[in-house]
Amino acid sequence: MLITCPFDNILRHVGDYGDMFMSKLKWNMNPFGGAVIDPTSLDSNTDRFGNQISEAIEICRSDDVKVIWLEIPTDLVQLIPIACEKGFIFHHAEASYAMLTLEVEVGAFIPPYATHYVGVGGVVLNDKKELLVVSEKYRLGGRGPSYKLPGGALLPGEHLEEAAVREVEEETGVSTEFESLVCFRHWHGYRYGKSDIYFVSRLKPLSNQITIQEEEIAECLWMPVADFLGSNSIHVFNKTIVTAALKSPGVSPITIDGYEPADRFEFFMPPEAIVGN
Repeated sequence: MLITCPFDNILRHVGDYGDMFMSKLKWNMNPFGGAVIDPTSLDSNTDRFGNQISEAIEICRSDDVKVIWLEIPTDLVQLIPIACEKGFIFHHAEASYAMLTLEVEVGAFIPPYATHYVGVGGVVLNDKKELLVVSEKYRLGGRGPSYKLPGGALLPGEHLEEAAVREVEEETGVSTEFESLVCFRHWHGYRYGKSDIYFVSRLKPLSNQITIQEEEIAECLWMPVADFLGSNSIHVFNKTIVTAALKSPGVSPITIDGYEPADRFEFFMPPEAIVGN
């Protein structure tokens, strides 16, 4: 039977261990020697849970399990101190749970959780060679007003193409059509110590009327490209990516046979690299 484990969203194969009980704990084995405890089998009583997890650890040690993965829902947070007393450490947390791990085999590999944020910005040029730009209300370090591309972070499960169109419309009210990815930037030390990848896309405007997202945007306008590139108040990075969009066709979205379902995958390639062109 195939299942999807909550901690890394990849398919796991459940073998003969699938129906085993560790005391009263249900668990499954993943392909990497990890025991994934079913959170619905956790006892809410701290004393009984302590007995459950102690017996589970002993069984895992005798069965050559490498790592125990323990997901504790937010309505059972009282169990977390007990798990930590048994040697579990935090791996990651989401709104509805905390994931803890116990290294049963010394030196066992425990894959890290997500390390990056992903964002996208849109270069939107109209027929008048005007660029759609925004100035944000909230700026780091008290910086003065400056113009930049509309854009933002991807939502869970969202593709780059979808996010670019959505973010531009949310911030500016302008409807667009995705054309290509132009470039991207990667840097470390972003929010919560994570790294960040920012993709720059070229979008074709389908409307011109601006409606500002008042919660985040102080100003939005169509600015002549020459003014944008010549302004001393605009960061050199923003000028560089707009120049790249003007000079490069970028890479376009394509589909590749065999990658199904299509809404799970997103591919971008230069036109000359596409088979059959």
